[in-house]
Amino acid sequence: MDLGLHGQVAVVVGGGRGIGAAIASAFVEEGAQVAVLDIVPDVEASASTLASTTSARVIGLKVDATDLEALRSATKVIESELGLWNHVVYAAGLGSGKLGFPFWNLHPADWDRVLRVNLIGAVNAAHLFAPAMAKRGSGTLLFLASVAGQIGSQTDPPYSAAKAAVINFAQCAARDLAPHGVRVNTICPGMVQTDLNRSVWHAWNQMQPEASRMTYEEWGRDKVRRVAPLARWQEPEEIAAMALYLASDHARNITGQTINVDGGQVMHS
Repeated sequence: MDLGLHGQVAVVVGGGRGIGAAIASAFVEEGAQVAVLDIVPDVEASASTLASTTSARVIGLKVDATDLEALRSATKVIESELGLWNHVVYAAGLGSGKLGFPFWNLHPADWDRVLRVNLIGAVNAAHLFAPAMAKRGSGTLLFLASVAGQIGSQTDPPYSAAKAAVINFAQCAARDLAPHGVRVNTICPGMVQTDLNRSVWHAWNQMQPEASRMTYEEWGRDKVRRVAPLARWQEPEEIAAMALYLASDHARNITGQTINVDGGQVMHS
């Protein structure tokens, strides 16, 4: 399927690791010009590696999405280096790193950074990137949330609540931007082997008595079988494939939607 993304400009916030990196790579494979934004120190090196695989331009910028002015500065660099963006993906995410069951195992102070990275960073990105697309009359905005934002996951309440807020904000943004020809959607991954997923296992494992502890592989295998009808992990590349489809004109009538790539973990009538 020709997605028609060649030569377009995509911005992936949180594109230095995990699912975000897979999405950035997928845009590059389609011939898009890509700006990879992330707080990780090696984001520029990662972007250079991607650039070596394509004739299109790829740039990497070290940015904390919770810092509005830093993100604003990044938009100016992107416009100067690549031009105005056609597609923006917010893939940055962070958990508390603690087991939040019951919720009072956490302290209210554990919520701040989780909410800032998952929600406020997404809001910052929307405020800074959406107006240019609205003015041009086209573009897409995609948020990476989680099935945890739909089911009230007890594993990490701050993360779950933040992702629920992202889903709701995406719907608000979709309504606001639809008259301007800009589509906004959310993808909710299920069980994906990322650093964040491994941190969930680590927090759980640390709270178990010695006899009940599992390796990451054992824990993941058991959980996937319990929560996903298809009983298999989801791959970052599968999330990326959906992200690119939503960016393409094949999805021109899809906006305001929450799309689960989760092996059937969450089903809606």
